Amino acid sequence: MKIYPLFLALSLGLATLSFGQAKITEGSKKLPLKGESFRLNGHDAFVILPKKVDEETPWIWYAPTLRGLPAKAEVWMFDRFLAKGIAIAGIDIGESYGSPSGREQYSQLYQYLITQRKFSRKPCLLARSRGGLMLYNWAVENPGKVGGVAGIYPVCNLESYPGLKNAAGAYKMTAEELKSKLSQHNPIDRLKPLAEAGVPILHLQGDSDQVVPHEKNTAILAERYKKFGGSIEVELIKGQGHNMWKGWFQSKKLSDFAIECALGITKR
Repeated sequence: MKIYPLFLALSLGLATLSFGQAKITEGSKKLPLKGESFRLNGHDAFVILPKKVDEETPWIWYAPTLRGLPAKAEVWMFDRFLAKGIAIAGIDIGESYGSPSGREQYSQLYQYLITQRKFSRKPCLLARSRGGLMLYNWAVENPGKVGGVAGIYPVCNLESYPGLKNAAGAYKMTAEELKSKLSQHNPIDRLKPLAEAGVPILHLQGDSDQVVPHEKNTAILAERYKKFGGSIEVELIKGQGHNMWKGWFQSKKLSDFAIECALGITKR
């Protein structure tokens, strides 16, 4: 049985562990399934492990993990992942909207998981809603570390959501400054590296989504990704919006795709 550094520290009554630049401390994040909560550089993070942990554990990287997320809605998916020996992990970096500081914390989590926890080097990214901004902006800068991207009405365009005025603070810029540098920070403008790396993508999106409109997000991303030669499939659901319809979270297509990508067996 593996004895992880975090468990060892807690059993010895130690408050803090450092791995490179990452500082690991005890956490208390509530999870919908039994898992491990900890804090990485002061940010709530978690891992949910399958019963059998291999020497290189495949994993799903879920975002966003704001307070209350992941929630019970994700349990159906998570159970399917765990049954295939796949772990789930995430970190709460607040409303970062895919900013450079948020990406840095994502990189810290990634390094901790692959070096100290022996997680696989190519997780499948599972982006729900604004988790798309966070995961896509990390992915385009680390295309060789991504097994695939699965999206549930993911945000792909800063101008659409939350809008440049609302996002600017997280980027430590004015809205005008962010607009002038949008090609460096907007997922739909940064897709070429992912396509060149052969990263497969699957999005579920509603045609009645008023919060993250299809035509301003997934539709643009899909068109551009295909032009770069990337593999992407979009399932556009009639009559559905940005809601808690269980079909988003109990999609066999999405969960099968994520499993294949996490295990490195996708043919897409």
